Amino acid sequence: MDGTMKTAVMTGIEKVEIQQRPIPAIKDNEVLVKIENVGICGSDLHYYESGRIGDFVVQTPFVLGHEAGGTVVDVGENVSHLKVGDKVALEPGKTCGECEFCKAGKYNLCQDVVFFATPPVDGVFQEYVAHEAALCFKLPEGMDTVEGALIEPLAVGFHAAIQGGASMGQTAVITGAGCIGLVTLLALKAMGVSKVYVVDIMQKRLDKALELGADAVINAKEVDAVEKIMELTGGRGCDLGIETAGTQITAAQLIRVAKKGSTIVYVGYSASGEITIPMGMALDKELDFKTVFRYRNIYPLAIEAIAQKKVDIKNIITDTFELDHIQDALQSCVKNKDSIVKGLIRVS
Repeated sequence: MDGTMKTAVMTGIEKVEIQQRPIPAIKDNEVLVKIENVGICGSDLHYYESGRIGDFVVQTPFVLGHEAGGTVVDVGENVSHLKVGDKVALEPGKTCGECEFCKAGKYNLCQDVVFFATPPVDGVFQEYVAHEAALCFKLPEGMDTVEGALIEPLAVGFHAAIQGGASMGQTAVITGAGCIGLVTLLALKAMGVSKVYVVDIMQKRLDKALELGADAVINAKEVDAVEKIMELTGGRGCDLGIETAGTQITAAQLIRVAKKGSTIVYVGYSASGEITIPMGMALDKELDFKTVFRYRNIYPLAIEAIAQKKVDIKNIITDTFELDHIQDALQSCVKNKDSIVKGLIRVS
């Protein structure tokens, strides 16, 4: 397809402008997707605000965004499972397919991954994207591209739940009620976990957790979270803890409230990259620790969960913005973290 498209280009710290770029050409194994909706991820805000996450440093000009849903408008010669007009969710990471991790099915651990909006790879805050067809998942009848854009964070939540061995009859505690904490709540509920308690210090996020099905929420600014969890569980503690806040305090809290022999899944990244935990207590309880890096083989499951009405993913959205106003959108998300739980960019 010839022509140009609107592209939101990061030109400096906290500076994004709309520019015109050529519509990308597709290869034989790719499709051209007209992007309609893109979720605003915490990583987008980190790059926008500070220009880096760990060793990944933004070199401008750079395009943010990796949570995308859209409609196929052109297909490569070797593509047979998609056609023009199909609505799709885009899995943002292309892996090598040849390393030991890819061959073992753990492709999220591939060291040669090309991932949208992870420097130096541009993201999808733009009108069109050429992407490998195998990483574009067709949405079933009744689902739209808003839901398609939210498959990516939901996949993280399901991966965390699966890593933790979530099952019926369990009591789980989630620390952190940002987007990843909330999608983890949705995943746990979809998998039949009986009780899910959510801890945070921002009341609007906790209110959203209640809307999404949390059995109780705990504002750790107002009460002792450990004492409250032990009270809610009748002194038994939780079967599963999932840490999404990435703080020293919450990482230790889960060890203190964990039942002996239970599992804790660490998802959140700390600002420093390091956290100290009460290891003696963990040893005494013989806890299992799991960690999460993105997801693997989850998109079909997440799409099916929404299609079957087991997950109401749209309800996590608190604010919607237009692509033309992306500078204001990102600035609002950075400055109003206590009130904007999940933002979405409407591209077209």
